[in-house]
Amino acid sequence: MITFDLGSTPVRELNQHLHSAVTDPVHVANPGGRHAIAVGATDAHTVTVDGNVGYYCAGMNAEATVKINGHAGPGLAENMMSGTVHVTGNASQYCAATARGGLVIIDGDASSRCGISMKGVDIVVKGNVGHMSAFMAQKGALVVCGDAGDALGDSIYEATLFVAGSVASLGTDCEEKAMDDEALALLQRLLQQSGATTSAADFKRYGSARKLYHFNVDNASSY
Repeated sequence: MITFDLGSTPVRELNQHLHSAVTDPVHVANPGGRHAIAVGATDAHTVTVDGNVGYYCAGMNAEATVKINGHAGPGLAENMMSGTVHVTGNASQYCAATARGGLVIIDGDASSRCGISMKGVDIVVKGNVGHMSAFMAQKGALVVCGDAGDALGDSIYEATLFVAGSVASLGTDCEEKAMDDEALALLQRLLQQSGATTSAADFKRYGSARKLYHFNVDNASSY
């Protein structure tokens, strides 16, 4: 195992190591809320961060497994491509924004705009999510074991949303959908992968009504 103590070592040195093909397990000590920790990992690294991180931790992650034993600031796993990012605490705003693949696990709560413009990532939040989560979500799945704030799935495309608790309100063009066999199998797989204990039977499924992104000639005069 290789240890980077960010109390004395620059974050840049850690990130440069994660851009290499040396995939010995990495331990990050004293992160101290620093920004851009473990950004741009490009191989199958295993990274354990003991403490809280700031903005954009594990952004653009490709193949690496990053575990944060603490809380994460805004932009966690932004534009992530693959791999796994796991936060044992809470995540701030726009977690996994524009992420294209992989799995993000939040053991606590996620703030507003969780999964904004997600493009293929799977996100499991064992607590609650804030308002405008999955805004313009295009592909992938968001699983919320707790409650969801206002405007869930606003302007959603083809992502799939699962919520076990209450939804304050649905966004434009988002609607409740039947839990078919394919969706149930996806939900069960994600619950198992994330270690979530909430029963699949407690969830409702939400997705696009497919009315917003199709041109309707009856509304031509409004354009």
